[in-house]
Amino acid sequence: MITVGLFVRLQAKPGKEADVESFLKQGVSMANQEATTPVWFALRLGPSTFGVFDAFADEAGRSAHLSGPIAVALKANAADLLAEPPQIERVDVLGAKLPG
Repeated sequence: MITVGLFVRLQAKPGKEADVESFLKQGVSMANQEATTPVWFALRLGPSTFGVFDAFADEAGRSAHLSGPIAVALKANAADLLAEPPQIERVDVLGAKLPG
């Protein structure tokens, strides 16, 4: 059962929108390698605003993700791609409908 998640808002630097989009599209392959990350979405919220929503069965899964390969790659590329630090919100999942 999915109980917790993360919502991360990313603001691309001017001219870096395509690079942020590409980075996020590559993120799905890393998310697929994380056994404790059953739900992962990369989102475009506006012309230069992006987001990631991911969800986990428990706090241990969320914590593992926050120190996993996607987080490491984001930290390594943030200064080049983002106008401001990522806004990371820890959320509780109140309900979910997932493919069976």
